[in-house]
Amino acid sequence: MKQIRLKLAKRPARVLRGHPWVFSGEIETPPKIEDGVAAELLDARGNSLGAGIWSGKSQIVWRRFSRVVREWDADFLAAALEKSVARRGNAPACCRLVWSEADSLPGLVVDKFEDTLVVQALTVGADRQLPFVAEWLDAKFAPAEIIFRNDAPTRRFEGLDSRVSFWRDRAHAPRWFRIDGLEYFLDLANGQKTGFYLDQREQHSRVARAFAKGRSVLDACCNQGGFAMQCSRAGAAEVLGVDVSDAAIEACRKNCARNGIGNASFESANLFDWFGENRDRRFDLVILDPPPFARSKDALEGALRGYKELNLRALKMLTPGGVLATYSCSQRVGDELFLDVVSSAARDAKRDVRLLEVTGQPADHPSLLNFPESRYLKGLIVQAE
Repeated sequence: MKQIRLKLAKRPARVLRGHPWVFSGEIETPPKIEDGVAAELLDARGNSLGAGIWSGKSQIVWRRFSRVVREWDADFLAAALEKSVARRGNAPACCRLVWSEADSLPGLVVDKFEDTLVVQALTVGADRQLPFVAEWLDAKFAPAEIIFRNDAPTRRFEGLDSRVSFWRDRAHAPRWFRIDGLEYFLDLANGQKTGFYLDQREQHSRVARAFAKGRSVLDACCNQGGFAMQCSRAGAAEVLGVDVSDAAIEACRKNCARNGIGNASFESANLFDWFGENRDRRFDLVILDPPPFARSKDALEGALRGYKELNLRALKMLTPGGVLATYSCSQRVGDELFLDVVSSAARDAKRDVRLLEVTGQPADHPSLLNFPESRYLKGLIVQAE
């Protein structure tokens, strides 16, 4: 196995503190290694730091998959996939089976929707091994179909193309899937991410059961209506969903009709504009679940302003004793930053706001303590006087 060595630097590389990534500027002269194969990482003194996937086209040139030196081959992949599935235990019919570095499979994501599997390869190492991964998944689960959603924009950083394809040419037809007691019409080959935000599945039900009964609810950035429908099902007096996407609003209405939900209405609007045009409206429960604002380091400052503005307007819209469930899925906005943003919004709203609950990712989206990038989803449930 080829080796790469860290530079001796005044500022030690994060990998020495347990992080699984090495960046191009942190190594000595780049070796001649084929992209997508394993390489051993050595520290500046020559001590081994484990095995990782090499990707010379990316700024992240090495991603650890094992602290023991071994090949990125069928034996390793089979064992890692088996552990990843076992880690989920008795998972529901719709869940995440594999979550990239958090499951020692850098760049590989596998989501299960009943009898359908959706696979993403976000790194060249994962992309090269897709045939084996598909064979293993086919043997393990005997799915009706496997969809390869290799259309994520981040693939271009690895020199990969963008495409959607199907295992053994079994083309996908959009259809109804049952998730936590509700039916959703999902197009898994073309929907956002892998077709549904499975990472918020538990929060949809949790917030609804705890806070929705008898209350007026605003589901801001409602997407396919997960929060809105669960709140209605839990006994909300009325529910309004707002999303900038016309397609999302259409999906919400279709899903509500399928589930017999009649007290939820939906509006297509830019959320910032909508808040400005509806300053006098009041709700007992506001759910704020926007898309990621900070997709790059340069976008962080603007993202924080955006999060603060949305949370400020949401807090002002709450009735006395009202509850705000607010979330951020921006990887670069950490837990403390997000808490600071919401605290700042509460101060500017001139309201006493009590923290009821801190939320994160569900168990099927595990995170590594030394890898904050795997811990991207965070939430706060607060109550305003």
